[in-house]
Amino acid sequence: MEFKPEISYDPASKIWSSLDDHDHFDPELSIGEIIYHEMRRHPKQIAQISATENTVLLREEMLQNAMSIASYMRNLGLVQTDVVGIIGRNTTHMAAVAYACFFNGIAFHSLNVNYDESNIEKLFNITKPQVIFCDGDEYKTVKAATKSLNPKIVTMRKHAADSISIDQLLLTKVEQNFKPLRLEQGNNQTLAIICSSGTTGTPKAVTIANSRKILNGNLMLTTADVQYSHSSLDWITGLIAVITTAVFSTKRIISDNAFDAGLLLHLIEKHQITWLLLAPFHLAMVYHSPEYEQTNLDSVRYCMFTGCRCSLDLLNQLRKRLPGNVLHFAYGMTEVGIWATFNWNFDQKPKSVGRLTAGFKAKIVNESKEPLGPNEMGEVCLNNGQYWAGYFGNTQESRNIRDSNRWFYTGDLGYIDEDGFLFVMERKKDMLKYQNIMYYPHEVEEVICQMPQVADVCVFGVWNDTTGDEAAAAVVSKPGVQLRAEDVIDYVHNHVGAPYKQLIGGAIIVDDLKRSPNGKTNRLANKEHFMQVKGRN
Repeated sequence: MEFKPEISYDPASKIWSSLDDHDHFDPELSIGEIIYHEMRRHPKQIAQISATENTVLLREEMLQNAMSIASYMRNLGLVQTDVVGIIGRNTTHMAAVAYACFFNGIAFHSLNVNYDESNIEKLFNITKPQVIFCDGDEYKTVKAATKSLNPKIVTMRKHAADSISIDQLLLTKVEQNFKPLRLEQGNNQTLAIICSSGTTGTPKAVTIANSRKILNGNLMLTTADVQYSHSSLDWITGLIAVITTAVFSTKRIISDNAFDAGLLLHLIEKHQITWLLLAPFHLAMVYHSPEYEQTNLDSVRYCMFTGCRCSLDLLNQLRKRLPGNVLHFAYGMTEVGIWATFNWNFDQKPKSVGRLTAGFKAKIVNESKEPLGPNEMGEVCLNNGQYWAGYFGNTQESRNIRDSNRWFYTGDLGYIDEDGFLFVMERKKDMLKYQNIMYYPHEVEEVICQMPQVADVCVFGVWNDTTGDEAAAAVVSKPGVQLRAEDVIDYVHNHVGAPYKQLIGGAIIVDDLKRSPNGKTNRLANKEHFMQVKGRN
């Protein structure tokens, strides 16, 4: 199959480039201004349905709520250099809080509800929010973590007696000629501050600019679409969902519970959901759900997944029930503010994360940071061609990940083939060595995933002073099946010839893998759990 020349390659610089950005809106408008104008166009259209709180908001109601919250912030005297804190689920009024911040040109700093008091204290001490929106579930923890900041704390649900209820803010009077504020720094100004995934240490406060690239991959959305993403505002996918539903006038379905595959399948059928943005482990949970085979999935037009790899076997199984070519792997990093590649060509390149989206460049470099050619393995580097304010309050780490020519060093190893498709193989830091032979955890994971009893797996290295990294695994079995650690070890032995890829370190069967708050498999945490189970230091 021939691919359209949407990607160009310069053999001299060994850089791949996509098409230039195309402005679908006035380039001078901020994200907040676009949302304000678009939400007024379809006032009687349903903007949002909460499946867990049983609420329905029209777009005119959502807009009114956002303006009331924005007016509350203005009455407090907040300015565009201030920061608003968020640590909450996808509740009825959370989107309005985000829009209010956009209308005022104030960045919000969003944290995951699973963060402990120590992480909340560290992260909010970086940005020092004057107002924090949280759920009553976490109110005491947030209050204790931010006592030195003494912010106003607004609860979104399960209101504490001494908190400010979101319902009080919705009563704030809106000035007669309310308009979004122009950004003092233009569209280079920070839109939001999101935490990195935290799989390699304490999460960083990642700034996201007012860039149109946040719309990449979603320009096909119309008023007929119904969107669902389980991510909250602490992850880039949650931010994408909140923004795109407002910009493209779609209907958004939300839920504020822990991810429930059965509930999602029910919502797809009930609301005829057309657009899904999920993590790979969500897809696995959906496939293994008892309701999966009985659910009509014909409404789904786009099912996008991102965050980590997904087994090819699982994707092929899902495609048997999903209509047409709707599964699309998206790849990027929080720091670039959106996905950098998208795979619209699963049938031709099923293992690829796709080609560059508009306005991006990519190159592959070796350990000396020299660029490599097509099909040569190295570190993936991305360039989004735009201003980045860096990690909030952390200049040194910002310089470590992005050089003076605006190239982000992702820490991922991969290659780009002759058609411009990127293949991401592994995290650079995940490389293991056994008897001085290099290998990667995913190579063993892909074998274990072929076992019919296995639902999920995480492989890591257990250090041996003599041999180096001995492969070990934490394995999740499918519901209702019997699986022993010995079965996994034997399967790898029978299906892998290389001695250095054997599960010499052992295996354990677990109910679920350890994950970061955003749902990514946390390799370090799974290794630590393995060591505890095995009674090793």
